[in-house]
Amino acid sequence: MRFSGFLPEDAPDPRIAQAERVKLMPVPVMGFVAQPSLEDAHMESTMITGMPQISQMTVGINYTLWRNPNDRSDPANLADVDESTLRGLDGRFRAPRPAWLIQQVERMRYPMLWEAVRTTWQREPSEFSAPARLLVEHTNHILMNRFRKELGLGDPSTDRFAARLTERAVNPRATVTVDGIEMPAYEIDTDPFVYAIGAELEVGTVVTAVVPCDDLEYIQIGFARRSTPSPQSFGYEPPGAPEVGVPGH
Repeated sequence: MRFSGFLPEDAPDPRIAQAERVKLMPVPVMGFVAQPSLEDAHMESTMITGMPQISQMTVGINYTLWRNPNDRSDPANLADVDESTLRGLDGRFRAPRPAWLIQQVERMRYPMLWEAVRTTWQREPSEFSAPARLLVEHTNHILMNRFRKELGLGDPSTDRFAARLTERAVNPRATVTVDGIEMPAYEIDTDPFVYAIGAELEVGTVVTAVVPCDDLEYIQIGFARRSTPSPQSFGYEPPGAPEVGVPGH
């Protein structure tokens, strides 16, 4: 996430409006089972088709990854960021900034699992809501956005992305726990960059997850209903980090 320009100290926290948007989801939003290594970043992504009557909706959940959750000051928890970003993080704000902005910029020091878990709902189930298809779409989305360098992709505005994976990569005989119950699942475990798994919760509702292979050792793969965040839950306590600045300022 990159912030630019200057925001007044009393600028509203955009996560509050996004949390209200998430409430439009007609079914429970899923996430990973609670675990010390994952912290819900409360920065959901949403995709909605049809208003005012929603015909399809997807909610994606992002997590901060803690490789050593018992000691958040451990350098092992830091993300691999480029020098320009690091200089920005070590800078200073020129004027007072909203507390939420300071928190979000500080979070950039640590690795993020972007759109790690998606819940997708369709009012009228179709071939487009098939679990294997949604799992492949989610996986290709992460590959296209997180692994461009590894895949030899250039400028996203000019280089078209040919889908790396198709449904032929899906193993339809996997299992995964959902709210503590083992369920049939669909899995992609042959890609060198990511591991993906998903399950149909009910007709028209599918949960999928995509995780970089390098992070799998820190994560317990399993799904659970995600509680609706409140503004009070947006707080973030960095592990003794200094005052931060906005990259590029």
